[in-house]
Amino acid sequence: MLELGFKTAHTAYTKECFKKAQVIADTPIFCDFIKLDQQYPNSKFINLTRKTDDWLPSIRQLLERMYVNLQRNDGGFNPHIKRCFNEVFKPLTQENIASDDFLIDCYQRHQRAILNHFKQRKSDLLSINIGESGSYQKLLAFLNLPEDHDKNFEVINKGGKVTAWNKIKHPLKIESTRNGRIDNAL
Repeated sequence: MLELGFKTAHTAYTKECFKKAQVIADTPIFCDFIKLDQQYPNSKFINLTRKTDDWLPSIRQLLERMYVNLQRNDGGFNPHIKRCFNEVFKPLTQENIASDDFLIDCYQRHQRAILNHFKQRKSDLLSINIGESGSYQKLLAFLNLPEDHDKNFEVINKGGKVTAWNKIKHPLKIESTRNGRIDNAL
């Protein structure tokens, strides 16, 4: 989204980030999309989907790595991350992380909630699998940007590493925190 000219934050943990960013990609959006849709009328939402066979090992690896810090009462992740993951993957337990059925149910429930929320406003939602051919062109059309048939999405989170965003330097990149500090209420 940066390369398309949008001020972009990967996550948003301050009110300032919400004010500055035109695009926010991850936490807390995936959890709070209904509230944020009401708070920011005329916004558009892009829902990234994946095939179950691709998503399951990826989300399991992520949740296994994050689990201890999501459940700690004495620190760990910030409260917004904890709340979002614990809500979407409720109840978040090690047993449930190991269960394909549980994770698939969470994914399907989440997708149903998204589709249900936008059923009367389909033009405000784009659901795409960025690994599929033509998905980049669908994004451009959704954003009313000129077509670019030679372009595809660049993969940046390979091997379960979600920290690739930290290495990106771009003038339109919006910081998610205020020097590591968050706002308690967003």
